[in-house]
Amino acid sequence: MDITVVELLVPAAPSTAAQAALLLLRLFMGVCFIRHGWPKLRNLSTWAQALNTPKWLCFLSAFSMFAAGIALLPGLLTPLAALAILVSMAYAMVLEIRSGFPFIAPDPYQIPAGDYAGPMGVGEPPSWEKAAMYVVMCLVLIGCGGGLLSLDNLLIADLLETLLA
Repeated sequence: MDITVVELLVPAAPSTAAQAALLLLRLFMGVCFIRHGWPKLRNLSTWAQALNTPKWLCFLSAFSMFAAGIALLPGLLTPLAALAILVSMAYAMVLEIRSGFPFIAPDPYQIPAGDYAGPMGVGEPPSWEKAAMYVVMCLVLIGCGGGLLSLDNLLIADLLETLLA
């Protein structure tokens, strides 16, 4: 089974419902990662110190989140944008696992009062569940593309076929 460059960058989704689900996933992730990336870009030094990670690496991560979030909204190069986010979220998983966080934290309502207070006060204990969910969401977008209502499908597929023909 040979896969062309067009099929790799603009995979076809199987049904109208799947296309709508991809649109919803793409828009949701786009907004989330614009919101994740922008504050990190604005406070790069603070974030790099908190993670004990080189500033240039934090910049790459924050910029990839922000720029990929913008690209996901119209569905522009969706698999590549999702890959950029996946790399950042996989790194977040590694940091959280190395810190000893559990996969799924105990439910905050089942923790005795006063037992957990994070840096911002009482809240949900840390875990690597959220980063793992984003990795899985990215894998879906990499495998399925942006869907019918995406610039990938509307413009990129035809352009790639013309250039590669």
